[in-house]
Amino acid sequence: MILRRFARPLLASWFVYEGLGAALRPAEHVAAARAGADLAAGNVEQVPELSDTQLGLLVRAHGVATVVAAGFLAIGKAPRTASLTLAALTVPLAVVNQPFTGNDRTRTERTERFVRNLGAIGAALIAGADYEGRPGVQWRVERARKDLDATRRAKDAVTGVEKSVGRGARRARHAARDARRAALLEARQAQATARRVLKTAQEAVPGVG
Repeated sequence: MILRRFARPLLASWFVYEGLGAALRPAEHVAAARAGADLAAGNVEQVPELSDTQLGLLVRAHGVATVVAAGFLAIGKAPRTASLTLAALTVPLAVVNQPFTGNDRTRTERTERFVRNLGAIGAALIAGADYEGRPGVQWRVERARKDLDATRRAKDAVTGVEKSVGRGARRARHAARDARRAALLEARQAQATARRVLKTAQEAVPGVG
């Protein structure tokens, strides 16, 4: 769809801008990263304390990863994976910019950045859920389940027909056998009756036979 060709670069532009800022000027983001690291250390055990240099390297790496993922999204290369990656990469920014704990920036500034981060995460998640008109995983699973049920019902129907045909064949064989037995019995009875009639006639009329 032509709309996606325009929408994806527009969505990626914000991530590219943020990623380049972190990759080219990591020192400007170290203070915010320090607040996030301190928050993580206060809530998670065994988190090592990082120096400013280490935080700068993490900020730069995070910026580069964001730019790369945004580039993939902009050109439509694995757009769903790129979008979900961008959403995951933006979560730490939302944590750092959340306005519920104090840091060096004013609450108003942090709130604005926090809301922008939340919006970017939401937009990236929506883009990550775009199957471009193709069936999604849930639809495929449901379709596979229905096909399996249909196959099972068809198999059961065939088995039932085979059993019915088998029973019909057995009944036909039994009926034919009973008919042969009945015919033989009637023939024997007829022969016996004929012999009795002949014997009676011979006894009644001397010289017959």
